[in-house]
Amino acid sequence: MPGPNSPREPPDHGSIDLKYLYYRDYQAGGSRMRISAPSIHLLMPLENRFAIEGSFVMDTMSGASPLFHDTLSGASGLGVNDLRKAGDVRLTKYFERASVGMVFAYSTEHDYVSRSLGVDARVSSADNNTTFAFGVAHAEDDIDSENLVARGQHKRTTELMAGITQVLSPNDIVQSNLTFAKGNGYYDDPYKAIDVRPDHRDQYAWLTRWNHHFEHFDATLRLSARYYRDTFGVKAVTFASEWVQPLGSWTLTPSIRYYTQSAADFYFGPPFPQGFKVGQPYSADERLSAFGAITAGMKVAKTFAGGWRADLKAEFYEQRNDWRRFVGHDEAKPLKPMRALFYQVGIGKDF
Repeated sequence: MPGPNSPREPPDHGSIDLKYLYYRDYQAGGSRMRISAPSIHLLMPLENRFAIEGSFVMDTMSGASPLFHDTLSGASGLGVNDLRKAGDVRLTKYFERASVGMVFAYSTEHDYVSRSLGVDARVSSADNNTTFAFGVAHAEDDIDSENLVARGQHKRTTELMAGITQVLSPNDIVQSNLTFAKGNGYYDDPYKAIDVRPDHRDQYAWLTRWNHHFEHFDATLRLSARYYRDTFGVKAVTFASEWVQPLGSWTLTPSIRYYTQSAADFYFGPPFPQGFKVGQPYSADERLSAFGAITAGMKVAKTFAGGWRADLKAEFYEQRNDWRRFVGHDEAKPLKPMRALFYQVGIGKDF
């Protein structure tokens, strides 16, 4: 559920941003996924303290599925080739110490269509040091797999969010959000020979962020921690940090992120299909295994005259079973490490 720029004041100018993302992951002994994703984002203030914004992204995906767990490499068995188109539109109304927004999102690909509608509100205290946030969203997904395993299947999810943002000092601000999502419907992966998951999934998440500005360096440290659990049995913890360093018209932002999760209750590692019992949930999906992952990145941004700006971001990701910590006591299975590279370039203008 995206939020407005400020809980009280509408943006005083419009903006447009164009970005291009390239992603590639790989494992030793096999090729993996590649994604190319151009996107556009537009923000415009309107009369009577309204603002409208929208974005559109087009993902071109190609490659093969993860090793070990996929008996089918895509719908045809020859690989994954897909085009996803996704967009959202948001309208926000600003009041003296509050804002209310509504967002509609839609995405489509060859075998999957998703629609969602969300509403959120933000209310500030009289001294503007505290902001409360509330939100609700509902998503409806339709699945029609090309291999005819999942035809006319559906998934429905309702999400609730409550949060608080508190200014602690001129240099410190803290935000904490709680999110609950309740889903029902089709959760199986139709492109795996055996993948039987529960038809419902409740998800809980607690995210806390802290920003501290160091006046001596004219820089800001951004820290965040997130705890997640669901009724599939997955528990996860995320720690992330960024250092935002302005240098004249340039800004450098190095970052590092650690993610760790336990396996789902019905996950079984290789050899396939050990652990399978008819009538019981079963999955060999690598994404439901126990693992840890580290992402290291650098973003370089520059502003120009006339409201122009540009940025370049690169990240490296590595995932290993033996990097799992803090959550769960299940034994990590001997899967090969998975690595990924992200590159993103963007250009934008205020008007």
